Amino acid sequence: MASMFTCCFGCCGEGGSGHVPLKEMPTVQLDTHHMGTDVVIVKSGRRICGTGGCLANAPLHQNKSYFEFKIQSTGVWGVGVATQKVNLNQVPLGRDTNSLVLRHDGSVYHNNEEKNRLPANSLPQEGDVIGITYDHVEMNLYLNGKNMHCPASGIRGTVYPVVYVDDSAILDCQFSDFYHTAPQGFEKILFEQQIF
Repeated sequence: MASMFTCCFGCCGEGGSGHVPLKEMPTVQLDTHHMGTDVVIVKSGRRICGTGGCLANAPLHQNKSYFEFKIQSTGVWGVGVATQKVNLNQVPLGRDTNSLVLRHDGSVYHNNEEKNRLPANSLPQEGDVIGITYDHVEMNLYLNGKNMHCPASGIRGTVYPVVYVDDSAILDCQFSDFYHTAPQGFEKILFEQQIF
């Protein structure tokens, strides 16, 4: 009987017979190593509150990425893409070449220049979901699954999803299991090792 347990436990232990543990793929979430000093990240890296910005932990390496943000509480906020050089303590973002963002007022800013604007009757409200597509040239915006036909471009280099909040705003990030179907040809963010 003892030999049966030894064999069973010996095969499953550290020095087992060729069993290779599967490497768990990382989860895309907000990156607490790349956030403003007054930002609070909760809900397993999916909710942002406080004051300042935060990057996601995965760059947009693939050709066509899609991700979403849900407005849980209104205030001052912005969502889009940014490089790691962005100043996450200075809101609103979009003031320099390191970020391209939709702001809470419907304007899309990059390098302190308004690049586009949502239609006046389509300003995001509490409970709304903002979808973002990015194809390394252009960022497009969706409101509750509807294309807003509000493209913007100009940012260069390796970019990450970015979100900022101020004035009591709370936003949730959705990097998979989307509220709305991703537009055709776009998919969730993949880590580099998942692409190859």
